[in-house]
Amino acid sequence: MMSKLKNCLTGLAITVFFGAAIATAKDTERQPDIVVYLADDLSASDLALYGGTNIETPAIDQLAQEGMTFDRAFVASPSCAPSRAALLTGLMPARNGAEENHSYPHEDVLKLPVVLNELGYQTVAFGKVAHSRSAPDYQFDTHDRAQDIPAVRKNVQAFLESRTDSRPLALFVGVSNPHVPWPSESTVDPESMSLPVKLLDTPQTRVQRSRYLQEVKDLDAYLGELRQLVDEHLAEDRLFLFSSDHGAQFPFGKWTLYDEGTRIPLIVSREGMIEPGSRTDAMVSWVDILPTLIEVGGGEVPQGIDGKSFAGVLQDPSKRHRERIFTTHSGDKMMNVYLSRSIRTDKYKLIWNPHPEFAFTTHIDLLLRATSGDYFKEWTEAAKRDPRAAEVVASHHGRPEFELYDLTNDPNETENLADDPKSANVRSRLLAELKDWMRTQGDELTVFHKPLMLDAPETWVPRKP
Repeated sequence: MMSKLKNCLTGLAITVFFGAAIATAKDTERQPDIVVYLADDLSASDLALYGGTNIETPAIDQLAQEGMTFDRAFVASPSCAPSRAALLTGLMPARNGAEENHSYPHEDVLKLPVVLNELGYQTVAFGKVAHSRSAPDYQFDTHDRAQDIPAVRKNVQAFLESRTDSRPLALFVGVSNPHVPWPSESTVDPESMSLPVKLLDTPQTRVQRSRYLQEVKDLDAYLGELRQLVDEHLAEDRLFLFSSDHGAQFPFGKWTLYDEGTRIPLIVSREGMIEPGSRTDAMVSWVDILPTLIEVGGGEVPQGIDGKSFAGVLQDPSKRHRERIFTTHSGDKMMNVYLSRSIRTDKYKLIWNPHPEFAFTTHIDLLLRATSGDYFKEWTEAAKRDPRAAEVVASHHGRPEFELYDLTNDPNETENLADDPKSANVRSRLLAELKDWMRTQGDELTVFHKPLMLDAPETWVPRKP
């Protein structure tokens, strides 16, 4: 039966058809099982697969050897709720309704588990897949919110060992690693590690980075266990996807539109269908995962969504996918009242901060948790006597309205070219494209809470999240 879902968001009337997906699902042969494993707050650059040098991640490396690594994969938004909502709806934040962190998509938008169910899949979510309380809203057949690895391990194993459902399985597993709070002990040596170039090198920064990296090692170890478990219990024809919802909770990472916040690992394997050890430079977005999984499951990609299936790239890593990547950030309740929008091409990224008068603050500098953000005290003390430290702290709290980076020559986004006369045409063109795209999204640049002001640092006091 053809089903039609009408969705009117932010003044945009769109109609999404997914009945056709049901009609085209193959009845004569089994669809592949699907396994999606999600990390929480993991920057791609911290993995050896993407050039990281501090830790080994053998399970991630093994998955890459058996599948395809995406070198340019990006989330829609660099905080948990909008990122995961975009993944599960195929719509960008302004269209699905989950714009700021700890918000949720509108009830009537298309949701991935519903489509997979209608394609004949059993859909199951363990751990942090959907954000917080919203897992039931996505209509998974089964879901459990326990997020720590021991609980996820126990629940997934019990489910697979007792499962009797004959339908193909779409299993989504999300762990809380490496989200804060980090453990008090770590096997990673703080003294010998390298740090991201934008961070200040202080003793406690190194300690907290080592604790964060320990959680990366732990999520890698569980990946190996999970793959062994699904080898034992699922069909031989199986697609396995690994990714993260955004970058790490350090300055210039999570909550920002720099690559450290939006570029994430993405590895996909499927024996006999994806070339082992392949890599692709195709630019993809997290909104593209929904249509890709629908196509892999034998369905027709819904009309009117923002996502575009990259199933063709899985067959041919040389294929291009997107010419532009758009990302948005609309804040994290009272902890981060700050708007950013960006457009990225093969060579350039333009970030637009519409309210440069707002102070950029986060849990890092407002809470100063002993288990995650205490190093920022060292940063602020160093800023009183060291010019570079003062510059770094100032650039954390205050951003210019426009930031333009040449990603070919400056992949770490350290040299802002926005005011360079030689780059004026690039800035103008990209800004026009960005604003045109925002209009199609119905993005009204909503400021959801009262901001802290850059010229009033006395108001930047610890508060409840």
